[in-house]
Amino acid sequence: MNAPQATAGAVPALPERWHDDVHAQLQQGEPVQACLELDLDDRLQFASGLLVVTDRRLLGRAPGASQWQSWDLRDGLSLTHHDHAGVGALELQDSSGRLAIWRYTLAHNLAALRLITEFDLHRDSRVSGRPVVRAEDDACPKCKAPIPPGEDECPICNREATVAPSTWTLFRLWRFARPYRWQLFLGFVLTLASTAAQLVPPYLTMPLMDEVLIPFQNGKPIDWGLVSMYLGGLLGAALVAWGLGWIRTYILSLVSERIGRDLRTQTYDHLLGLSLEYFGGKRTGDLMARIGNETDRINIFLSLDLLNFATDVLMITMTAVILFSINPWLALVTLLPLPIIGWLIHFVREKLRTGFEKIDRVWAEVTNVLADTIPGIRVVKAFAQEKREGDRFRAANEHNLAMNDKLNKTWSVFTPTVTLLTEVGLLVVWIFGIWQIARGDSTVGVLTAFLAYIGRFYTRLDSMSRIVSATQRAASSTKRIFDILDHVSSVPEPTNPVHLEKVTGQIELKKASFRYGTRAVTKDVDLVIQPGEMIGLVGHSGSGKSTLVNLICRFYDVTEGQVLIDGVDVRSVPVSEFRSHIGLVLQEPFLFFGTIAENIAYGKPHATRQEIIAAARAAHAHEFILRLPHGYDSLVGERGQGLSGGERQRISIARALLIDPRILILDEATSAVDTETEKEIQKALDNLVKGRTTIAIAHRLSTLRKADRLVVMDRGRIVEIGNHDQLMAEEGHYHKLYMAQARNVDTEDPAPASPNLPKTVAV
Repeated sequence: MNAPQATAGAVPALPERWHDDVHAQLQQGEPVQACLELDLDDRLQFASGLLVVTDRRLLGRAPGASQWQSWDLRDGLSLTHHDHAGVGALELQDSSGRLAIWRYTLAHNLAALRLITEFDLHRDSRVSGRPVVRAEDDACPKCKAPIPPGEDECPICNREATVAPSTWTLFRLWRFARPYRWQLFLGFVLTLASTAAQLVPPYLTMPLMDEVLIPFQNGKPIDWGLVSMYLGGLLGAALVAWGLGWIRTYILSLVSERIGRDLRTQTYDHLLGLSLEYFGGKRTGDLMARIGNETDRINIFLSLDLLNFATDVLMITMTAVILFSINPWLALVTLLPLPIIGWLIHFVREKLRTGFEKIDRVWAEVTNVLADTIPGIRVVKAFAQEKREGDRFRAANEHNLAMNDKLNKTWSVFTPTVTLLTEVGLLVVWIFGIWQIARGDSTVGVLTAFLAYIGRFYTRLDSMSRIVSATQRAASSTKRIFDILDHVSSVPEPTNPVHLEKVTGQIELKKASFRYGTRAVTKDVDLVIQPGEMIGLVGHSGSGKSTLVNLICRFYDVTEGQVLIDGVDVRSVPVSEFRSHIGLVLQEPFLFFGTIAENIAYGKPHATRQEIIAAARAAHAHEFILRLPHGYDSLVGERGQGLSGGERQRISIARALLIDPRILILDEATSAVDTETEKEIQKALDNLVKGRTTIAIAHRLSTLRKADRLVVMDRGRIVEIGNHDQLMAEEGHYHKLYMAQARNVDTEDPAPASPNLPKTVAV
């Protein structure tokens, strides 16, 4: 079968070193559609290979192989992708089984996904005989990869498996509505009563027409008493409907606002209780959008849309009952458009069900750009990247616009169609009603009442059809909120908590191991730290120092072994109680927007001003604080932008001092400051470590010169323990690190010791 002519997108550039070799394999008129450089062989050794997709074949040269292999694109041939532990794999299969497998590092994952997309497009084209036609709009605005026909999203940028939200998800909100069930029940009763009051006026038009107006046209005088009674009934029904509607709306609005408040609060509280592992895989802007935009949308649905929907259902049901009681045949004619409208609602609901989920995720992209750029505006301006960030926001905004346009295309057809069907239904009622009056089977009053009821019926039917959009939006928002609420923390609270009466600060790690996904970070760590002892952690970057500190702080839980505090497993102690005994000073201290005093007292909000000042004095921060315009009441910018690095660090030390912890963690507390500032910080640290169990990760030996022991880590294991002199005498790992930094040479080839080593060297 001849390959159909395809209108291809941009032809991918072959790596220059493969150019001649690939073109020697191509047939005449055979264009390259995608390529992937392979860099791992079957033994996961680094080697070079290449995969190429053309409009008719898949060509492959495995790493280390000298010959090319070729497979014609045909029905049943599939190319699948998976990755594990940093290694990606492509498998070629057909009905007989696996034909080939190729491996690569995940740096080439984007190219691999593009290759699969092109493979699928051109295989399907050859099987169906239809050309691959790509309009300009069929390229992803982010990665420029082709979007397959019938798809709304790029399979590369949005390759995470997503489940479309179900309308049943909304019923999960009952756990938030349950505390207000009696108010909701009262609101339902009021809705029922106000809807019934609204249905009284059309019913009174029948006797007005048949007993007053039509007899008057035939010469009978008007009975003003009867007229007054009917008109009074109309006025009374209107006033009752208004009063009941006002009370109902007020009560249900109050309830919905409280449900929204509880939803936001519980979601945020649950989010704060999740471990650092959860936040490592989430974007700040996405989480902000969920707690902000999504809860607002749910609140609007509960306060307005759901109320209108309940009113619509009651109005339609009660109106239908009244219509059948007045004239069954005319009522049946009235309901003729209902099956078509029901089918339309089902059709559109399926479109909206997935559409709003996609729009929510695309909107999160817009929020993510803002959450990245605004806090990092100093870096943006320092590197003159305003245009780049503006383009990034514009691309995300255009993507959001495109997704909304696709959804609005469906919605714009649906709404007028429902309106047209209701107008046609009204016309049919007119025709059938006039025909019945002509035959004497009905009266003008009955037809008038019918038309009044039908006006309400079709208005509510049209309104109820529009609720489909709001319902699917709310279902999408509810799903994204419960994605957070359903997530279980990897650092759970103990079922039977043990409370520590008095913490001495002894820390013990027994065969402590930790795996992050499939990667082992620490292995079989055994270490005992005595109360009041100062331990220095040293080692290469990635050796497991920070992970060990995270395990001690219980930011993560060990996957094997134990971490003990005063002989008690930390997993049996309530998380907040355990961490209240730990003071943490980070390399990059984080300050909140607020006053200096509020930041120092963050760990002890009810601290007195005297306690705050005492902590600041001990941290050598009191003097520079008094030089600020408003002293301790001076506002610092977001993340402490109004202060220097050394000033922020000393405030963080004061913050740790104020809570008087038994265990102190110093994570490279002086590595980002100059020598003079380091001296000030070191004086503050000397005050801080007194009488406390201290674990210090340090870039400079000046921080560790008073350490009782140095713990040397390599590849997740403790390889050496001792003081500086002992470790230097052993000439092991620590000696290599020390000499490498002292001489600024590679650690694998250290220079001989020199009598003139600098006082401050990196470890």
